[in-house]
Amino acid sequence: MEMPDRKSLVDTPARAPAAVVDPAAAAAAAAPGAVRATAIPFRLWTQEERHASMEDALKHWRPGEDVWIFGYGSLIWRPEFEYVERRLATLHGYHRALCLWSRVNRGTPESPGLVFGLDRGGSCRGVVYRLDGAMVPTFFPRLWAREMSTGAYLPRWLSCATDEGTVRGLVFVMDRTGPAYIPALPEEELVAIVRRASGRYGPCIDYVMQTADALHQSGIHDRRLMRVARLLAAQRHTLPDS
Repeated sequence: MEMPDRKSLVDTPARAPAAVVDPAAAAAAAAPGAVRATAIPFRLWTQEERHASMEDALKHWRPGEDVWIFGYGSLIWRPEFEYVERRLATLHGYHRALCLWSRVNRGTPESPGLVFGLDRGGSCRGVVYRLDGAMVPTFFPRLWAREMSTGAYLPRWLSCATDEGTVRGLVFVMDRTGPAYIPALPEEELVAIVRRASGRYGPCIDYVMQTADALHQSGIHDRRLMRVARLLAAQRHTLPDS
């Protein structure tokens, strides 16, 4: 979506009528992150695309075999499936970050929100769930509908370290080549976007705060996220920029 030109309007030689500027639209365009966010190409994956991606991820899976799934964001506090076992786990080579534009679940095409992805570098403390192999054919299509609605992630089977030993789990890492990927934002801009956005699952700020609370309750300390959560909490009862 193209943003309106903010320069003063001038008459053309033919004296065409001056464009009418919507004050609300102008305010939204001036908000931090607005121009950057509304330039994102956006397309939902088809059911066929999701199915092909899921089949590719499961090509080495033996029917009936239990699988591990690594959660680092909302999967920690809303897994939406019954699991046999849950463990704290550390994934090396990736870190948790608000690096994915959300234009459906926690935002809109006009005002996208931000959700968590696993970006390259560092490590991430999260949880792994062991799913009964008999549940894979039933649950995985729902998991792909939830996590791969736009194909923004790359499903990978990676080593996850736990106190009971290393397991190989399904991990959704960020596709840095995709249009929805956003590198590290200035803190002020990130907080403004989170406070402003809301989608079909509710306000973006609720998503971020629930994740921070779930990590705290699990004994996981994420310094970057906790700082963002403190800034959001401090501004919770003030109006966002737009």
